[in-house]
Amino acid sequence: MSICMGICTLLFKTLCLPLQLMELVGLCGFYKRVFPFLMFKISANYNKKMHEKKKELFGNLSEFASSDAGPLRLLEIGCGTGANFQFYPRGCRVICTDPNPHFERFLHKSMASNSHLRMEQFVVAAGEDLRSVGSGSVDAVVCTLVLCSVRSTHRVIQEAYRVLRPVSHSNPHCILCFQLSA
Repeated sequence: MSICMGICTLLFKTLCLPLQLMELVGLCGFYKRVFPFLMFKISANYNKKMHEKKKELFGNLSEFASSDAGPLRLLEIGCGTGANFQFYPRGCRVICTDPNPHFERFLHKSMASNSHLRMEQFVVAAGEDLRSVGSGSVDAVVCTLVLCSVRSTHRVIQEAYRVLRPVSHSNPHCILCFQLSA
């Protein structure tokens, strides 16, 4: 499995190299428009390969719902195209953040095929600056395949802790970070 993921990671980096070069020479607008499309196309195949791992990873999310606040309220940092939506529990309310506003169109497509969820909000913001998400307002924070692209991993984790509901014995913190190593 790790060899397969290493090959997928290498392929992804190779496919994205021209886009990164375009960004470097000032064609960032084009890159920001093309990248979400590529991710949308790639994520379906990726989810097929990672289905069992993601099912296991997200399997107990519903346990983190605050008993007095209703269904699970989840923040996904760097949501991209919503590739994780199918793994979230029924009734989950999702706040999606991504620094690229062009992902929103693909998020709505993903949400349409995942009617068991409700997207509360799409926030255009980097993971290091989530001030538009209230402190203590979510039950769980998810960031998958994102920490390799942020400026400050430490700051993202600080923001994740800030937005989580206060910890109690019956309601522990839940931060899921899933990163592949090449």
